[in-house]
Order: sequence, then C-alpha cells, then structure tokens
Amino acid sequence: MTSSPNETHEAGPPASGDEPRAREADPAEHAQAAEHAQAAEHAQAAEHAQAAEHAHAAEHAHANPVRVWAILCALLVVSVVGPMAEIRLLTLITAFGIAGVKAYLVAKHFLRLGVERRYVAYALVVSVAFMVLFFAGTAPDVMEHRGRLWTNHAAQKEVERALKEAARDGH
Repeated sequence: MTSSPNETHEAGPPASGDEPRAREADPAEHAQAAEHAQAAEHAQAAEHAQAAEHAHAAEHAHANPVRVWAILCALLVVSVVGPMAEIRLLTLITAFGIAGVKAYLVAKHFLRLGVERRYVAYALVVSVAFMVLFFAGTAPDVMEHRGRLWTNHAAQKEVERALKEAARDGH
C-alpha cells in the first residue's frame, strides 16, 4: 500500500484483511496542536520571566543604594583621616581593612553578584591564592636591600641618608 504525504497511519487492529487503517490528516488539527504548543511555550517563558523579575526585585528590595553610598562615603572619610593620626597600626587598618570592606560593599550591592554565589567564592579563593603567591614570590626581593645576586643601591642610599638626618636632628 502506498500513502500520500497527507495520509497518516494509526496504530491499532487492522480494519479488514492485513492492511492497517488509514485516515487523512486534518490540517486544522495540526494547526491547532501547533498553536497550543506555542501558547504553552509562551506561558512558560512568561512565568519564568516573571519569577526572575520577582527574585531580582526581592534581591534588591532590602539594598538601598543611597544608604550604601553614604556608608561608602563615610568609610572614605575614615580611610583618608586615619593615616593623619600617624599611628602605624591605625594607618594599616584604615588603608587595607576599610578598603576591603568598601570592596565587599560594592561587590555585594552594586555588582549583583548574589546570583553567582558559588562562582564568586571560587573567584575569591583563586584571587587570594594568586595574591599570596605573588607576595611570596616578590617579598624576598622588596623586603631586603641585598640578595644573593643583587643589591638595591637606591634603598641603601635612602636608608643611609635617613639615618644621617635622624642622627643630626637628635632622634
């Protein structure tokens, strides 16, 4: 038996004899099924977009950007005024500690990193590991004035000049 492109074969018991039952495909049925599938896809996409919008709004509902900006400005003032006290520990805390807090606030509230929490943690760990590696690789060179194969003449001259000046001033 040959079938035309508009004919479909239904599964089921044969009608008469050995031939399966054949019926013509209804183009209206195909169009209606396609419309129904498309409507379901649009409804699902709209539902997903609405859920994402609500999640986004809920994420930022508690983060007042003006308040965060005011906190950042206050921390800026502290980090500028802190070193003026000329206390070394206070200077280090205000320079690095407050910079870390400001970076955290910016990343949390303005970069919208709450969605990618797992990847942010990985990036933070990798960044800190590279920073430690960089420090470990460069510290021997910059924390000393002489090495096995090198000498920092500029640093030695500056130390000698500062020591002479301190001795002359009576410090």
